Amino acid sequence: MKTNRSLLKMTLAALFLALAYVLPFLTGQIPEIGSMLCPMHIPVLLCGFVCGGSWGLAVGLIAPLFRSLTLGAPVLFPRAVCMAFELAAYGGIAGLLYKHLPKKKPYIYCALIIAMLVGRVIWGLSMMICMGIDGGTFTFAAFIAGALTNAIPGIIIQIALIPVVVMLLDRGKKSANR
Repeated sequence: MKTNRSLLKMTLAALFLALAYVLPFLTGQIPEIGSMLCPMHIPVLLCGFVCGGSWGLAVGLIAPLFRSLTLGAPVLFPRAVCMAFELAAYGGIAGLLYKHLPKKKPYIYCALIIAMLVGRVIWGLSMMICMGIDGGTFTFAAFIAGALTNAIPGIIIQIALIPVVVMLLDRGKKSANR
């Protein structure tokens, strides 16, 4: 039985990775729109909730790098590298918190928001380090613009969509177990 569960999680993680690869096509490959809607974030966060923190972390780490290496978008350095750390934090933290918090609606939002905040801080620190390595600077204003101001539509979509999907999947799981 445990092998079946592991195989299911691996298959679902592959599906979430594929979604993270394909969803940015909905933004028309326009970086400004992609930065606003954050299409790779949704499958990574869902992977953390559905498959667990380790799978969410792995999918988050791989998705932007794989997309960059195969399609050239996002640009590998510093963008995809920093996104890899950010999304790895999203998937890992969302899954870890969801596993340990009670399975009630407020805690799903709590896990999501904490994962989003920590991921954005990790993105900012990664950008600061990568820009420093590259001889540039990454200001606090650039962090606020990139992590919050420009991403408001994506943040709203994530907060509105992800908890609903997680609750529906939980309800479906409970119905299947009856």
